[in-house]
Amino acid sequence: MAVRIPAAKIEPQPRISARARVRAKAQLTLPEEIRRALHISEGDEVEFSVRDDGTITIRGYVSIPTDQAWFFTPEWLAGEREAEEDIAAGRGTVHESADDMFAHLDTLGAADG
Repeated sequence: MAVRIPAAKIEPQPRISARARVRAKAQLTLPEEIRRALHISEGDEVEFSVRDDGTITIRGYVSIPTDQAWFFTPEWLAGEREAEEDIAAGRGTVHESADDMFAHLDTLGAADG
């Protein structure tokens, strides 16, 4: 009879690893390579998550001003994706000027009327 021994869980190697020293008032400076990886700079926010196994995740956190929150609704983002797909597929109309564009839109509106 064979006995199966489960393989030890293999943790993936981190893409970047760095250390920082905690200073007075529990402050620390994130190393430059970590700030670059998180796409953060002075004044940006970070979010910390601590798991039961002791793993800590730090993510760059973006606060959205309330007057811009409409842009991040699922409906708006779906429309953005659709527009990007249309542009990539060559669907759409190119206009030489803003006046040409508005004239074209007027003809579309008249057709809907």
